[in-house]
Amino acid sequence: MSTNQNNNEEEVDLGSLFVIIGKGFAKFFNFIGNIFKGIFHAIISVLIFLKENIIKIGIATVIGFGIGLFWQIKTETKYGSDLLVQPNFKSARQLYNNINYYNDLVKQKDTLGIQNTFKLDKNTAASLKKFTIEPIINENDIINSYNDFIIEVDTTTVNSYSFDDFKVSFTDYDYKIHKISVIAGKNDVFKSLDEVIISSVVKNKYFDRKKTLTNVNLNRTDSLLLQNLGQVDSLRKVYMQVMIEESKKLSNGTNIDLGGEKRTTKELELFETNRRINKDLKDLTEDRSEKYEVINIVSNFQDIGYEIKGVIKNKAVQLAILGAVLMILILLLKQLNSYLNNYKK
Repeated sequence: MSTNQNNNEEEVDLGSLFVIIGKGFAKFFNFIGNIFKGIFHAIISVLIFLKENIIKIGIATVIGFGIGLFWQIKTETKYGSDLLVQPNFKSARQLYNNINYYNDLVKQKDTLGIQNTFKLDKNTAASLKKFTIEPIINENDIINSYNDFIIEVDTTTVNSYSFDDFKVSFTDYDYKIHKISVIAGKNDVFKSLDEVIISSVVKNKYFDRKKTLTNVNLNRTDSLLLQNLGQVDSLRKVYMQVMIEESKKLSNGTNIDLGGEKRTTKELELFETNRRINKDLKDLTEDRSEKYEVINIVSNFQDIGYEIKGVIKNKAVQLAILGAVLMILILLLKQLNSYLNNYKK
């Protein structure tokens, strides 16, 4: 009797558990279903709104397009050109400051200031519309800079300064290549700008002194490496002659070991030293080519600028979209006002 009662209680408990699980699944699926119903309702509501107001929205779009088209026709054609540079000796910040200064002259319509800065005539100076500068984003620049940082500092500093910390502190000025863009109303005003932009930084006494001292040190290092390479080559020739003499003695039946194994090891060490010095010379040559100037020009301004155009920058398209958006906002505000009035009642 007791066993049957226990079995009945277990069956009741299992039944209750299944009922709870079933209700849980039912609530979950109802929740998912309500989400899809809400999305479907929102889509239908939007479609109904568009259907009821398509004429008004269309009229606003056409009016905006017409105004924008008239504006686009009246607006002068603009041209652009880009200059790619590689600043050295931490001169990127000074370059950015100079470009921002040129852009401020344009914003203030200081034609005389632009004339004096770039040695242009009045009409050409007035045609300049905008100066901008931005880095060419390259993740390798961050990695290479971090590797240089690790080489320069001690182990304790490296352990307390992770790559993520270094990446956060990496600024736009620290990237290797930067793009200077100029927009103008004429397409042939760019070829005389790059020389002035570059010389404005190059003539800085601090950067000029840094360049001179750096190149002196690089030349000195190059001479030392070449001298070391010559010494290593001389030692290799001496060891080769010793090995040849020993091989002659062995061929004559003389069994005298003058440390041939050690000489072979030293020969390999000299070969590795030679290879390492050559690699250092190669790296030094690349470094000298990069550090020869305060700012390296990667790509000059194009003599004839490209025309700035595109759907997004077209005034007709911009105002057509703006007209449609404004009409939709007005209609939504009217519906909200009607809802609030009815809500009070």
